[in-house]
Amino acid sequence: MDREERNKKYNLYVSSKSPKSREWPNLLYAFLIGGLICCFGQAITDTLQIWFPAMSETELGAWTLTVIIFITCILTGIGVFDDIAKFAGAGTIVPITGFANSICSSAMEFRREGIIFGMCVKMFVVAGPVIVCGIVSSILVGVIYLIL
Repeated sequence: MDREERNKKYNLYVSSKSPKSREWPNLLYAFLIGGLICCFGQAITDTLQIWFPAMSETELGAWTLTVIIFITCILTGIGVFDDIAKFAGAGTIVPITGFANSICSSAMEFRREGIIFGMCVKMFVVAGPVIVCGIVSSILVGVIYLIL
């Protein structure tokens, strides 16, 4: 059997065993759920602005992110966020909710190893590289901005 024929058979085998993706419904669900998360964040901002009219835009943004992170961690803890993520796919990976979910999930996974060596150390296994990459890239952009 030559290489080309073997590759064709292998590709046919892989395509027969691979789950069939429903692209358009998945795109629609991701768009709708991601949009709902963003609308929910805007509703939080608007509500905070009504309750605390003297609050600046920066403070409103910080409080909105804090509330969204808190709600995401609660939903991850009780297992609801995973169900939403299975339904919406990429729609739940709106940066702040996906990041909060990754940290919370890692902390929950290693909680049996204790508070210090389990939760506090292992919760940044997934999120640590993201934090380091963000800090390093912001420093590089700042240095380039300073030079230019």
